[in-house]
Amino acid sequence: MLGAHTMEFQTQPLVSVVTPVYNGERYLRECIESVLAQTYQNWDYTIVNNCSTDRSLEIAQEYADKDSRISIHNNQEFLGIIANHRTALRRISERSKYCKVVFADDWLFPECITKMVELAEANLSVGIVGAYGLTSTKVTWNGLPYQRNVVSGREICRSTLLGGRYIFGTLTSLLIRSDLVRALKAFDEYSNLHADTEACYELLQHSDFGFVHQILTYTRTDNDSTLAYCDRINTLKAATLLHVIRHGPVYLTEAQLASCVELRMKDYYRFLAQSVLQSRGTEFWVYHKTALEQMGHPLNRVKLFKALSMEILDILLNPKRIIGILVRRCFRPLASVF
Repeated sequence: MLGAHTMEFQTQPLVSVVTPVYNGERYLRECIESVLAQTYQNWDYTIVNNCSTDRSLEIAQEYADKDSRISIHNNQEFLGIIANHRTALRRISERSKYCKVVFADDWLFPECITKMVELAEANLSVGIVGAYGLTSTKVTWNGLPYQRNVVSGREICRSTLLGGRYIFGTLTSLLIRSDLVRALKAFDEYSNLHADTEACYELLQHSDFGFVHQILTYTRTDNDSTLAYCDRINTLKAATLLHVIRHGPVYLTEAQLASCVELRMKDYYRFLAQSVLQSRGTEFWVYHKTALEQMGHPLNRVKLFKALSMEILDILLNPKRIIGILVRRCFRPLASVF
């Protein structure tokens, strides 16, 4: 049995695991333990400490002292979220065949790397492997029929841009071929908080997407993480429009692109109109005004006014909506109490 296990280990391609962390002491230990608990054994693990002021470095060092596969990189200066992700991805081993990111407040189920590598090794056209994940208490990133575990990269990107289900997940939920990571431009050129999706659109132009029909990762949203911020501001609304504008020309016909941009823009302005009625704060409006400017479509007040007029008319014609708005406004102050 020992010989068979050794041979199995020797034939396993190296997987470089990376964790970017900033003040993640609350969950970092659980994250690291999930990597140590992997059934897959041929990995190295780099924890990138982004000038944390809590015990993150101390916790990481504790594990590095016990396991030679674990190393620590300390940033000399604090980096923004995407810049720190870029730094983490640049730390993967030159000998690695695959790269696995796990964010500091997430964790992996024990068979995660094993199942993802098995699929990738059996399908050499695959550049990215995803899987079902738990996001708090919900199963997410589903959409592929159970009979399919490999789909054309161009097909899945086209479907997603046209409004199909989003199954890429986050970097925690993906395994990526290291040669593609090394050539990746997305984290160098793009600064939006959904650069992981940008990476998928970039890489899947020339490779396929694999999917394991098992729950293999856990993503936390009940804290002050980036994902919680994205939910609060609804950064995905802006990103969805941005991805169509930026990547639509690669995957869509001219007619599809024009129609898709029109529909997404209309939906976005309806969302902004609803946000006016919800009295969203300065942080919200600064983000979305900046996002539109970066897309080359500065906030159009005429479009916003028209969308707002339609929303108000719809509310007046639907008394249930008026009641709902009043109830939310009345109970919002109580949310912080309970």
